[in-house]
Amino acid sequence: MKQVIKEAMGDCSTIGEFRFLLRCQECGRTWHSSPVRFSKAGTEPETEGMRAVFRTLYERERAAAREKAAAEASEIFSRCPVCGRLVCDRCFLICEDLDLCTACAGKLKVRGDIVAGNVSSSQKTHPETPYDDSTEGDD
Repeated sequence: MKQVIKEAMGDCSTIGEFRFLLRCQECGRTWHSSPVRFSKAGTEPETEGMRAVFRTLYERERAAAREKAAAEASEIFSRCPVCGRLVCDRCFLICEDLDLCTACAGKLKVRGDIVAGNVSSSQKTHPETPYDDSTEGDD
């Protein structure tokens, strides 16, 4: 699952920090990982040799930050066993026989409880989840 998430994540890193995003394939909400600062951010390499060291260090730290982000995302996203889409906890149901995304549950007429969200006052929300409620690019 973590590999699937890593492949689906977008990279919005800068020179100074690493950050990744993942979009729910049901509702379109965008999740952003916690930022991780590059250890040499703000430091100019003095020689061409040090520039090569910084590039290598940057790529190594970026890969580690991507792993960390994938671990974060795996706590918030699930893969629907029917359609195979990655969906956020607001769009994933815990059902009696098989947990499903809300779209597949609707098509199959299966009932379940939403993992997280604000569908009803009885549902728990997770305000600490860094979501961007915009659906840019989705029409």
